[in-house]
Amino acid sequence: MKIFTCKDRLEDIMTCIYDAWAEALKIAHNQIQLKKEPIFQQTMFDEYIHIDGNPSKAEKVIRSIRRNISEEAYLDVYYATLSAEEDALQAIYNFLRAGFAAGGTILRQYSNPHVIKLLEIRRRVSNEAHHFREFARFQSLDSQVYVCHLEPRSDVIMLVGTHFADRMPSEHWMIIDDNRKTACVHPKDGENYLRYLTDEEFQTLRKTEEYEDEFTDMWKTFFHAISIKQRENYVCQRNLFPIWKRKHAVEFK
Repeated sequence: MKIFTCKDRLEDIMTCIYDAWAEALKIAHNQIQLKKEPIFQQTMFDEYIHIDGNPSKAEKVIRSIRRNISEEAYLDVYYATLSAEEDALQAIYNFLRAGFAAGGTILRQYSNPHVIKLLEIRRRVSNEAHHFREFARFQSLDSQVYVCHLEPRSDVIMLVGTHFADRMPSEHWMIIDDNRKTACVHPKDGENYLRYLTDEEFQTLRKTEEYEDEFTDMWKTFFHAISIKQRENYVCQRNLFPIWKRKHAVEFK
């Protein structure tokens, strides 16, 4: 078995699919597996092949999905690339095997386990992005830049950023993924872009959570003011706002 591995980035993932597919044409698809890095425990008798991102190869895969399957299929695949699930990359590969064979009708084949798997992954990623749109808390730095820290399991900060780009188009802000050391940056009246942070940049930006402004106290006051003592239900609260998502919510600090 040949196991192709890559970093958890869109370009690397698409390149990994390209190279794995080329190898599968020689030795068969069932002799190929794909996994995101890091790989914590390698098996003894399998060959592991690391793949670096290649813009040309990645573009070919994306173009082929859009042309030979559909735009909707590519959107499903894109959401799956953001997933933190261990088997997400293999699920994408299995779906593409079925998709390139069936064409645009593949998304209506709800009895196909590869289709169901991909749609389930997309749903979970979409739900997580929706939750963090609700849970995002911004700190104002001298009323010039707004900074938000999140620690999502899946790589959803660009999905969250798209939401705030529509609502804060004329503000400078950034959403930082503390797990991946990446930032969705939005310049005033500009377009969002993804920035990979250096260790020094990340350590500097982590200090922004120490800042407090008038909105910090206002938010805490609002949170406690709307609470009804007789209706407190911490089990329900933990279900709707899990503890692992509260780390950067000012009202719980």
